[in-house]
Amino acid sequence: MKRPIMERMSLKPSTQNSRSGSMSERWDLSHLLKNPEDDFDILEKELDSKVSQFESFRDRLSPEITGQAFHEVMRLNEEIAAISTKLGAYAYLWFSEDTKNSHARAFKNRVEERLTSLQNRTLFFDLWWQAVDEANATRLLETSGDFRYHLETIRRFKNHTLSEPEEKIINLKNVTGRNAINTLYDVLTNGFTFTLTINGKRKILTREQLSSYLRSSQPRVREQAHQELFRVFAAHHDLIGEIYTTLVNEWKGENLELRKFSTPITARNLGNDVPDEAVNALLSVCSKNAEIFQEYFRIKGRLCKIKPMNRYHLYAPHRAERKRYRYHDAVRMVLNAYRAFSPRLAELAEQVFHERHIDTRIRPGKLSGAYCYSVVPGFTPYVLLNYTGEARDVATLAHELGHAVHGMMASDHSVFTFQSTLPLAETASVFGERVLSDALMAQETTNAVKQGLLLAQLDDIYATVLRQAYFVLFEKTAHEMIANGGTVQDLSEVYLSNLRQQFGRAVAVPDEFRWEWLTIPHIIGSPFYFYAYSFGNLLVLSRYHRYTEHGPAFVPKYLDLLAAGGSKSPEAILAEVGVDMRSETFWQSGFNTIKGMVEELERTVG
Repeated sequence: MKRPIMERMSLKPSTQNSRSGSMSERWDLSHLLKNPEDDFDILEKELDSKVSQFESFRDRLSPEITGQAFHEVMRLNEEIAAISTKLGAYAYLWFSEDTKNSHARAFKNRVEERLTSLQNRTLFFDLWWQAVDEANATRLLETSGDFRYHLETIRRFKNHTLSEPEEKIINLKNVTGRNAINTLYDVLTNGFTFTLTINGKRKILTREQLSSYLRSSQPRVREQAHQELFRVFAAHHDLIGEIYTTLVNEWKGENLELRKFSTPITARNLGNDVPDEAVNALLSVCSKNAEIFQEYFRIKGRLCKIKPMNRYHLYAPHRAERKRYRYHDAVRMVLNAYRAFSPRLAELAEQVFHERHIDTRIRPGKLSGAYCYSVVPGFTPYVLLNYTGEARDVATLAHELGHAVHGMMASDHSVFTFQSTLPLAETASVFGERVLSDALMAQETTNAVKQGLLLAQLDDIYATVLRQAYFVLFEKTAHEMIANGGTVQDLSEVYLSNLRQQFGRAVAVPDEFRWEWLTIPHIIGSPFYFYAYSFGNLLVLSRYHRYTEHGPAFVPKYLDLLAAGGSKSPEAILAEVGVDMRSETFWQSGFNTIKGMVEELERTVG
C-alpha cells in the first residue's frame, strides 16, 4: 500500500504526525494514552479501585436483587469494561505499528496479564447471573435496558460454563497459551522477507510489498511471486504446523472436552449467536454454487488472454485495471461514494481522517493486512491499512471505513452492545465496497473500463464469499484430522484437494498451493472465523439489490440496521428486514446476484 519508510525505533509509539490534517498517514494513539508507562499506572489504579468496588457487591447479589441495584452493578461493570478496552486497544495498536518492537510487545504482554487478573476478579458476576432462576432473570432483563442482549449472551453460555476456579485457570492459561502462540505467529511471519528479481534487479520485500506482485500485469512475475511466498512459508512449515496443531488441540481440549460443545465449529457459532442450522445452510449453498465462479474464471481467462487459466493468475489485472491511485485520490473517491449514498456515513468516515485515526504506510515489521478497531462507543475507531496504490487498496479503504461507521452509528449503545456480532460486523464494510464499485461503474462509458470494474468486483466477491467458505470447510476437516493424529503434510494434501474441488476444470492448481493455508492468519489464530465474510457478503449482495430497486427509500432502513449494533441477536435484527438466515433460499438469492454479474460480464465480451 505505499513505499516503506525506514525509521529508528523508539520506546513510545507514534503520537504525532509529520503532517497535520486529514491526510496524515500515521495514526495518533495519544487519544488513547499520552504516555504508555505513566498512563498505565494511573489507569491500573483506577481499574483496581473500581474492581474492588465491584467485588463488594458479591455478597449482596441474590436472585431477588432490585432492578435499581442491578442496574448500578451493570453501570460499574460497564465502566470497568470501557477502561479495560482502551488499555487493550492501545496495546494492540502499538504492537501493530511494528511487531518487532520489543517495548510494544512487552507492554502488550503486561496489559494482557493485568487485564486477565482483573477479569478473574469480576468473573463471579457472570457465574451468578447464569445461575439466577428464569423468573427472576426475566424480571431483571425487563428492566435492564440496553444491557439486555449482553445479559442474554452471558446466559446463552450457561451449559458450557465451568466452575469459577476452572474459568480463572482458563483465563490465566490463555495469556501464556493461545494468546502468546498467536503473537508468536504474528512476530514470526511479519518478520519474513521475500526475494524477487524484477527487470533484472533483485528486491528484498515485505509480505505486503510481495502481495502487489501477486497481481502483476506480467504472468511470469505473478508466478514467481506466488512461488516465493510459498517457498518462505514452506521452509517454516514444521514450526507453523506445530503452532496450528497446538492451537487446534487447545480449542478441542477447552471447547469439546471441558465445555462439552458437540463440534469444534459449534463453539464459534454460539459466540456469534448464529444457529448451527444457519451456518450449515450457508456453507451448503456456497458449495453448490462453486460452478458460478468456475464459469467466471473461464471468462476472465479469455478476457485477460490467459491460457490455460491457472491459480497463479486468479487475480491477474485487466488492462484497464492497472492504474495506480494516490492515497489522497483514494480517500476522495471513497468519501464521495459514501456521500452519494448517505451524507451521514460520509461525515462519520471523515472523522477517521480528521482525528488522525488511520495508519496507511507500509513499514518493516508492521502488521500485514488491514483492520478497523472500534474501541468504545463515542470514540472514533482506528483503521490500519498497508496502502500500495492498487485498485484493491481503494476497495480495502472503503471496507475498513465501513466497519468504522458501523461502530459510530451504534454509539448510543453500551460498551457491551455497540459492536455487532461477527457475521453482521461485515455488513457495513462490504456495503461500503459495493457503494464504491457502483459509483465507479456509473462514471464509466467505455466497455473496457466497465469490464475491468466488473472483474475487480467479481474477484473481490470470490475472495470474500467462496474462498472464505472453503477455508471453513478445510478447517472442519483439519480439526478432525489433528484429533486423529494428522500431520502438517496430511493437512496440506487435504487443502490442495479442497482447492482443486473448488476450481474444478476451470482453473489448474499447482502443487505448491498446498502450503497456502500456512499463510492465512485467521486459519491459525481464529478458528471458523471465515464464514462471517461469506455471511456478510451474501447478505449485502441481497440487500444491495434491494437498494438498487428502492433507491433513497432504502437508506433509512439500512442506517437503522447499522444503528442496532450488537443490541439484539443477528437473527432478530435480520428478521426486521425480512431475512431468514436459516433458509437456503435466502443465501441462494445472493448467488443469483453474482450469477447476474457474471452474465453481464459475458455480455461485454460479446
